[in-house]
Parts: sequence; C-alpha cells; structure tokens
Amino acid sequence: MASWRRDYVSALEARDRSEKSQKTIYDAYTKLADRTSTTGITHPRSNITPPGTSSSPAHHNTNNPSPQRAEETLAATRRNLIEAQRSRALLQTRVDDASTSLQRLRLQSSVEKKRLEELTQEKVVLSQRLRDREEELRGKAKLLELNMAEDRARKLRDENENLVKRWMERVGKEADAMNEASRFT
Repeated sequence: MASWRRDYVSALEARDRSEKSQKTIYDAYTKLADRTSTTGITHPRSNITPPGTSSSPAHHNTNNPSPQRAEETLAATRRNLIEAQRSRALLQTRVDDASTSLQRLRLQSSVEKKRLEELTQEKVVLSQRLRDREEELRGKAKLLELNMAEDRARKLRDENENLVKRWMERVGKEADAMNEASRFT
C-alpha cells in the first residue's frame, strides 16, 4: 500500500525537477510575452476588422471560409492574445506586489513575535523579582517586629530587675531597722 505512495511522490519529484530545469525557458517566454503585450506589437495584417463587421455581405459564406475570413479570425485571436497577455502581466504585477507585501508582513510578524516572546520572558523575570522582593520585605518586617519585641522584653526585664533590686534594698533596710530596734529593747 505504501508502494503506490512512494511511486506517486517520486513521480511528483521527477516532474518538479523537470519543471525547475526548464524554469529559465518559462521565465524568458513569460518576459517576452509581457514585453509584447505592453508594447502593443501586433502582426502587420492585424489591422483587419474583426469578424462580423465586414462591409461586404458577400464574404459571409459559412460553407467556404475565405482567406480574408481566416485572416480576420487570426487577427481577432491575436488581439485577444495580446489583451490576455496584458491582463496576465497586470495580474502578475499585482501578484508580485502582493507577494512582496506578504513577505514584508511575515518578516514584520516574525519580528513582532520575537519581541512578544522577549517581553513575555522579561515579564516572567520581573514578576519573579517582585515576588522575591515582597517576600524579602515581609521577612524584614517580621525581623523588625521581633527586634522591637525583644527590645521591649529587655526593657521590661531590666525594669523588673531594677524594681526587685530596689524592693530588696527597701526590705533589707526595713529588716536592718527592725533588727536595730529589737537590739535595744
């Protein structure tokens, strides 16, 4: 089953190689046709009036086409060919312009896509830095709170020791005074 696909693909590749090898001939003919259509070069006998506009009705014998009738048909066909080539040249120009615009837009889109990816990556990095900074600030705030609590505890401890010391001194003086008073009685 895969054999027919392989044969088909190889036939397509062979056709592509053949067409590509003849590309210069195709391009040269196309340019010649374009030049011919844009310059308006026609055959010297193409000034004959188109079929159906002849002034003499005797030449309209349908059973026996005359040489003049054949020349008229040939001239009309040439005019049609020239018009078709002009139209094709105009369309080719439009296709080329559209292709150029498309290529430019693709390039611009590619540049914008890269820029978008860079900005997205930068946003991710900056968001991470912001989260880290917020976490650091929360840690510093807690540390400051802890330091303040430790300072308050140390002040309270110092004050408590001071009060205990003063109370012990007072109690000691009262005890000494009582001892002094009880010695003389």
